[in-house]
Amino acid sequence: MKCLTLNTIKSPLELQQRADLTPGPGEVVVQIKAAALNRRDYWITLGMYPGIELPCVLGSDGAGIVTNCGDGVDSAWIDREVIIDPGFDWGDSPGAQSPRFNIMGLPRDGTFATEVVVPVQQLHVRPEHLDWHESAALPLAGVTAYRAVFTQGHLQAGETVLVTGVGGGVATFALQFAVTAGANVWVTSSSPTKIDRAVALGAQGGFDYTIEGWWKQMARVGAPALIIDSAGGAGYNALLSLADAGGRIVNYGSTAGPPKKVDLFKLFWKQLHLIGSTMGSPADFAAMLELVKKHRIRPVVDAVFPLEDGNSAVSRMASSPQFGKYVLTND
Repeated sequence: MKCLTLNTIKSPLELQQRADLTPGPGEVVVQIKAAALNRRDYWITLGMYPGIELPCVLGSDGAGIVTNCGDGVDSAWIDREVIIDPGFDWGDSPGAQSPRFNIMGLPRDGTFATEVVVPVQQLHVRPEHLDWHESAALPLAGVTAYRAVFTQGHLQAGETVLVTGVGGGVATFALQFAVTAGANVWVTSSSPTKIDRAVALGAQGGFDYTIEGWWKQMARVGAPALIIDSAGGAGYNALLSLADAGGRIVNYGSTAGPPKKVDLFKLFWKQLHLIGSTMGSPADFAAMLELVKKHRIRPVVDAVFPLEDGNSAVSRMASSPQFGKYVLTND
């Protein structure tokens, strides 16, 4: 097998040749046809992620074909086309992950490889309307967006929704899912091109968050009942100002760092709900797949790279130029 391995922080991934994998009890080997990148992979290469253990094969998202089964696994899985749920050991509570929760691609070797070993319970049959690249783009960002929009955000048809930072994988799925659910979706971005692409996916329009007071423009078209945000940072109080009374703000990240302050007066006077969210449970993953299959939602793939050129994809993430997902292929 071939794999892209991170051996040293702030160094390029190394393409290595290793022995073919053997599944243990309850496990399968999946021949990876395509894998997708997440911001998580980029942060790990910089050393800006907790619990880094090296060397490690990165990659949380993958789709492929089952080629081998370990003891206790039904051999009917052989030759099935699958996608992999990248969240392991969620635990028994639907409300939050357990302390044992971990994500494929650290500490467990991930999908930037020609094959991977996973427990059979992580497998789902690949949606038939998706190609390999789209299938690989779906898992981590898809389940994160689903949990933020529905499980935590409790989106209802007809509501006004704001998705910040559109173009990233999770934000793009959040836009697609909310539009599919019948919401009136608006977006923010510093890129007019990304806003235009969001409109093509069903957004009502968008706002440049780098413009002072941008939120006042949106307030004139309607206060959002639900805001999906991954940035936090200095602009967070603008979201508190913008949210409708009784509204929900769901955060699944803090790429801009913590807010310098939170206006508690706005929080309690408007009776807002600030909600945290991350990845998703096995039930979230299954529900996300059903939504995608029912409505034939197609993940947005920005660019495809051969596995051997994975470092080019990782380096591009530094400036976040993409709209949708970067995918590595073993075709």
